[in-house]
Amino acid sequence: MFFVLEMIGTVAFAVAGALVGIDKKMDVFGVAILGMTTAVGGGVIRDLILNVAPPAAFREPVFALTAIGVSLAAFLPAVRRLAHRQPRLYDLTMLTMDSLGLGSFTVVGVQAAYAAVPEANVFLSSFVGVVTGVGGGILRDVLAGNTPYVFIRHFYACASLLGALCCALLWPRLGSGPAMVLGLVLTLLLRLLAAHFRWSLPRAE
Repeated sequence: MFFVLEMIGTVAFAVAGALVGIDKKMDVFGVAILGMTTAVGGGVIRDLILNVAPPAAFREPVFALTAIGVSLAAFLPAVRRLAHRQPRLYDLTMLTMDSLGLGSFTVVGVQAAYAAVPEANVFLSSFVGVVTGVGGGILRDVLAGNTPYVFIRHFYACASLLGALCCALLWPRLGSGPAMVLGLVLTLLLRLLAAHFRWSLPRAE
């Protein structure tokens, strides 16, 4: 289950990162690097926090290679033409992939925290879950020259935080499987609902 969720997050975030690179009119190398960074960046940050060396992205290259392959597929001319001709479809795809990646990586981060520190408390596991969920997106936006999505878009990091808390609190009660599924579903639903209803936190004027 851990592998499946991490692969889902990898593919989803790779698509989201590649679409940003295409929107920025990057070349094929830039699109591949942006997709890979989005997909594995949060996991690298997570492993550094947990003192897991080398990070899993380098020990198990299947995730990085999958992200590169997905990014190259997104760079195909047919996909790029569709993104330019169907902006609403592009936005919907970006939202769906980013939300799915956020939910998957959030609960994968919680699992990684418990695996590395069996006595991890709710604060540690939730913090690591959020960092895993949003870290790749922050690196993507920095590399693309954008203000990080997490700081300006509707209820983004908060959805990850609530999903991570749900997973961490249910972990000792329901076990890892149900806790991860419920945390993922909660994160995904909150993110999609926030985008649909435009829920936002107060901003500085």
